[in-house]
Order: sequence, then structure tokens, then C-alpha cells
Amino acid sequence: MRNAFGLMLASVVTASVIAAVWFFTASPRVDVAAPATVLAPPPVTVSAKPVPARDDVEVTAAIPEKTAASAPPKAACANPNALGVSRVVEIDTTGGPGFGFEHFKQLDFLADKEVVLTFDDGPWPANTPAVLKALADECTRAVFFPIGKHATYHPEILRQVAAAGHTIGAHTWSHANLNAKKMTDQQAKDEIEKGFSAVKLALGTAPAPFFRFPELQHGPAAMAYLGTRNVAIFSCDLDSFDFRAKDATQIVNTVMTKLDKLGKGIILMHDFQKHTAEALPTLLSRLKAGGYKVVQMKAKTSLQTLPEYDDALVKDMKLPVASTRPVGSVVQTVSE
Repeated sequence: MRNAFGLMLASVVTASVIAAVWFFTASPRVDVAAPATVLAPPPVTVSAKPVPARDDVEVTAAIPEKTAASAPPKAACANPNALGVSRVVEIDTTGGPGFGFEHFKQLDFLADKEVVLTFDDGPWPANTPAVLKALADECTRAVFFPIGKHATYHPEILRQVAAAGHTIGAHTWSHANLNAKKMTDQQAKDEIEKGFSAVKLALGTAPAPFFRFPELQHGPAAMAYLGTRNVAIFSCDLDSFDFRAKDATQIVNTVMTKLDKLGKGIILMHDFQKHTAEALPTLLSRLKAGGYKVVQMKAKTSLQTLPEYDDALVKDMKLPVASTRPVGSVVQTVSE
């Protein structure tokens, strides 16, 4: 009897095990939901902007555009009452647009009480660094139009201009009047291109396609050429005439008198001039007190300089070949 009972119990256990195995391996069932305390991952948002296909890359999803959180942090201004930069505008220089109502009337992009600070003829020792300091103290930015020769004389100063975040264009190679009667089209082209190449050589990178004619002498042929090179041409709305000023006070008064009359504008100054460097701290303070705001102009793309001018400039700047004469024939001790 005991053996029969044991046999019956073993049969029941075996049957239960077989049923359980069949249930978990063969029986169709609904997957168990995740516990309520575990959050499901958020859905992936795919950008609506199409991503160009590449032959060597399998595109499985669009990449989201850069968010503000991933952008590099903006440098803090140490001066809480600084003039600063109210806005930055990007310029599409296709076709050579002109700026500055002194000569060009088409593009009126400044609002009332907005100014653009521009400086010509640098870089120059003492004066340009002083201008940079005044701008840095007010955490504001400008557009610089350096002369090519000056850029080759003082490349380290021009690199300081770039490092401070200012926009850099060009102002010819030698500050020649491109509208002079004896200036040929080829000579004007050489002045323009050599100037840009010199700025590129000094900076180690291409400048903005921004150009200002020396003495604001806009030769028609040169203007047409700049248009083919997609270089924006700058005049001004008001000229400080700082190169004529007897002192810094006269520069400040000239600029503010004209600006208060116009209400806005592109201001032409020269970082080459000592009085301009001296005037700038006071001028920036007056702009701030008058409710004026600075707009910085940047180019959408850099200028592609012409290789033949780059190469020629590097060749011209090479030092003379070292003497092959032996030291003894050059240097002799005559006294000890």
C-alpha cells in the first residue's frame, strides 16, 4: 500500500513539472508590463530637417541641430555697466553690397540709436593696442580695415585684434587712391588683392570679405571688380575726421555732434591715430550715456584670397640669402 501511494505521488509531481515546462515554452502569452516605478525611456525626437545622404555613411536618423545648451559659453563682461554689443548682424557679401549712407543708400539696416564702430589704417604700435583696451573695457566690438603693409609690419598686433573678437577686413596694400587718374585697373586689382593676402598672412587665416577704399575714393572699375569677388564695400555714415583733430576732445565732440543729428550710423575712425586712441574711452562712455547701442557686423563667409598674390607676397617677404663667405673673412678680431 505504501509503495502504491509513493508511486502515485511521484506520477503527480512528474505531471506537474511537464505542464509547467509546456506553459513557459509553448503557451502564447502577453509580456508582463514594466513595474510602475520604472520610467520608460522618452521617445526620440527626429529633426524635420533632412540630412544630406553620404555614400560612406549609413544614415539611420536625422541629427538634432545644436541647442543653446551645447553652444560655447559667452565670455562674461567684467564691467556690469559696459556699453557691450546689442546685436550681431551677419552679412551676405554676394555681389559686393555697399554700406554707409555717405555713398550707399540701399541697405538701411540700423535702427535708431544703433552704431557700428570702424577703424582704418592699423595695425600700429601703441595706438591699436590702446584702442583694443578701450573696446575691451566696454566689452564692445568693431570692424577693422588694416593696411596690408602695416599688417606685415605688425602681425602680432593684428592677431590681437582678431583674438579680441573683432571683425577684420582690408584697406588696400599701401593706402593708394584707387580712383586716381593714373591708377590702372590692374594696379587697383593688385592693391586690393595684395592687401587681403597681407592680412591673411598676418592673421594666419582668411579675413572677412569687407573692404574700405582709402580716402573713400570709390573707383567704378574697382567697385565692379570687388562685386565679382563678392566683397562688401564700406563707406560710412559719419566721419570723425580724427586725422585732422588737434586733440581727443575735438574727436569726441565731432562724433557726438554728428551722431546726435543723424541718430545712428557707421562711424569712421582710425586706430593709426594717437588722438583717436586717447578719445575712445570718453567717446564710448558718451555713447553709453546717450543711449546708443553698438552693432557688430560679421561676414557670412571668409574671403578666398588668390593664390598668386599669397605666393608672391611670401616670396617678396623672404629674407636675403645668408652669406656663403667663411666667418673669418667677415668677422676679424682687431683688439682684445
